[in-house]
Amino acid sequence: MRPENLKTRIFLDSGDPDETRQGLEALKFLDGQTTNPSLVAKNPAAAGKKFSAAEVLNFYESVVKEVSFYLPQGSVSVEVYADQDTPAEEMLEQGKQFASWISNAHIKFPTTQEGLKAAQQAVRDDLRVNMTLVFSQEQAAAVYAATKGAKKGDVFISPFVGRLDDIGQNGMDLIKNIVEMYKNGDGHVEVLTASVRSIGHITQAIALGSDILTAPLKVLKDWAAAGMPVKDQQQDVQPLALKPILYQQLDLNQPWQNFNIQHELTDKGLAKFAQDWNNLIEQA
Repeated sequence: MRPENLKTRIFLDSGDPDETRQGLEALKFLDGQTTNPSLVAKNPAAAGKKFSAAEVLNFYESVVKEVSFYLPQGSVSVEVYADQDTPAEEMLEQGKQFASWISNAHIKFPTTQEGLKAAQQAVRDDLRVNMTLVFSQEQAAAVYAATKGAKKGDVFISPFVGRLDDIGQNGMDLIKNIVEMYKNGDGHVEVLTASVRSIGHITQAIALGSDILTAPLKVLKDWAAAGMPVKDQQQDVQPLALKPILYQQLDLNQPWQNFNIQHELTDKGLAKFAQDWNNLIEQA
């Protein structure tokens, strides 16, 4: 059961409804689930198969609907297909289609120029959004500015801490910096710590006040087996060699276009998601 002093919401990061069931069994609760093209491609039901473009969307829809069935009171993040050439209008059209699948969807857009354009219009059209592939405080500031006017709970931002750790930067510093920066705002964007790799990431995200965190099934099972600690009990200490990410003084009242949102890891992540999606499709 949920620890009494746990305020951070716990999501499963998976494209497999069977893992949703396992997560609920291990924790006795889940507050939501995040999906993306790479996770859906790993679904055992897709192993070794090729789909038409229409069939792959039907498959994604069936996965999302089954996950939503198990988590009717939670949020289910559904990611649009996007590569470097996908325009905002196409992302928005996909987002509206995906939002029609279930009533508890947050539509994932990449934190790029076109993704932010799509998100800005999406919140005006009453879609809930989750801005993904976030690796910098300026990207977080741009998300805040682009989605002003949205209701609290309608906008998530997903900083990928594990992927920053992979390049020698302390990903949890980014969570700390975004949470601190957002204290100066109106609270309409919620921080969703993503790319969680360990119990240490979980306890640090909770300690830093992350609104939500999402983790793979194995990490959630490890956390459950450890008694679901909400404070760092030294199960997993972060390497001291990680380079700190310094806080930036940023004005959240600027237009989102004023922020530098370019990041190499965003570009790499976008390319990887697109490749995994395209690998499911039978080429003519």
